[in-house]
Amino acid sequence: MESKCEQCIIRKFNSLRAMSKEELKKVSDTKITKEIKKGEVIFDEGEKLNGVFCVRNGVSKLSKLSSNGKDQIVKLATKGEVLGQRSVIAEESANLSAVAVNDMEVCFIPKESIVNTLHKNPDFTFEVLRHMAHDLREADDVIVNISQKTVKQRIAEAFLYLQKNFGEDDQGFLLLTLSREDIANVVGTATESCIRIISEFKKKGFLITSGKKVGIANQKKLQDLVDGF
Repeated sequence: MESKCEQCIIRKFNSLRAMSKEELKKVSDTKITKEIKKGEVIFDEGEKLNGVFCVRNGVSKLSKLSSNGKDQIVKLATKGEVLGQRSVIAEESANLSAVAVNDMEVCFIPKESIVNTLHKNPDFTFEVLRHMAHDLREADDVIVNISQKTVKQRIAEAFLYLQKNFGEDDQGFLLLTLSREDIANVVGTATESCIRIISEFKKKGFLITSGKKVGIANQKKLQDLVDGF
């Protein structure tokens, strides 16, 4: 399961690609590879992080707890993404919680390896800033969606996102299965409303379901709904 960071293809997808071979070797010598089971917590909101987590396999949901006790999922982090980077660099407690959506493999990289490289390697610093800027843009999109789109539009968009980014099996069901509660937490609505809308989409022929699995039966109709047609 262990691999050397300088030989790991995953780093091509994140800021670690800007590290030199020597810097990557130092990271490789100090990192710890962990297996995270579905539903397990990687870190909690408010936790002080002593390092970052590089996702080698699997998907994590990043969420924030609102004042009324409801989780708002702000992002699904996949292979190649680095979790906890902002908190470690800013020396702040984690602003979000990270929980495994399915079985995962992550590499824990101690804080010192990241901070020392930031001081010495401007290319790495730029890559970190670039990824943070991308995260901020995604956060802006979430805010706009919640404020300007209806719940039905947001649910339709969520399923199209899952189809585009994670694909389907040979029966047409989405490969990444989110619970109805998770879908509700992605779009910012009550679980009961989410279940009702999914049922409505199924009756209209937009979706197909089998137990917890969901598939898109009419992509055009869902996209038209998202676009306001």
